[in-house]
Amino acid sequence: METHLYLSVMPEALIASQLAPESFGTYYAIGSEKKSHSQAMFFGLDVNFRHPYFQMEEGYARLVPHEDGSPKRSVYISIYRVLEHVDLKAIKKLYVTTQDGRSLALDTSEEIPDGADEMHLYQEIAPIHPRAASTLGPRDYFQFLTDPSKGMVTVPALCFAELTLGGLASDPERGSAQGLPYSNIDHYRQCLLELETKTISIKMVDRIHRTAFHYRTVKSGFYVGNAGGLLFFPMPSEEYLRENHYKWWRSAQM
Repeated sequence: METHLYLSVMPEALIASQLAPESFGTYYAIGSEKKSHSQAMFFGLDVNFRHPYFQMEEGYARLVPHEDGSPKRSVYISIYRVLEHVDLKAIKKLYVTTQDGRSLALDTSEEIPDGADEMHLYQEIAPIHPRAASTLGPRDYFQFLTDPSKGMVTVPALCFAELTLGGLASDPERGSAQGLPYSNIDHYRQCLLELETKTISIKMVDRIHRTAFHYRTVKSGFYVGNAGGLLFFPMPSEEYLRENHYKWWRSAQM
């Protein structure tokens, strides 16, 4: 059976599997009937990737089919400090999985949005997962949180998504919040107004936000980076998703 290697960020883990990405997404989001359904996000990695931090060969050695011939669904190689030790060159695709197990494959883009003229809302996914508003575009936001020379509190790696703010992005006080599924929208407005009036570039909106979020709120896309740089996975437009991935799009609305 074919071997696959996945970097999960919901939660963070390095997993070997004999399931292809779509089947792995279904298994990872739904699992057995005893497990609650949940979103999943994972990167497909080059199976030849190696790093001394991980016991790769030991993990692959355990990846053998079950006695009845069914594939081994998962072998956890690591569940701690995974993202910072993964070579970005080993990442092939990002799979965004809905709570009922439908996966959408996303490719990287070399054009990272600038976004310097408006407010931003970021959902951090791994290794930490608060939600924050910022005046910084995605690249500057990543550098501020990962480069010790730019910020006092940093992480060695980060996976995050940019979420839509609707009319609040350009006018936090009076802009339309129609269609935004965020609870306590007045709190969002207040956080954005503080970015306009204070000498800060990042304002925490929710420091303990649960990792899962509405995929339909993703604005530009998903970002992942460490000391090796930053990768961007654009989110397709709603029109494209409805036309080409309708079942996934419908599932993502739930």
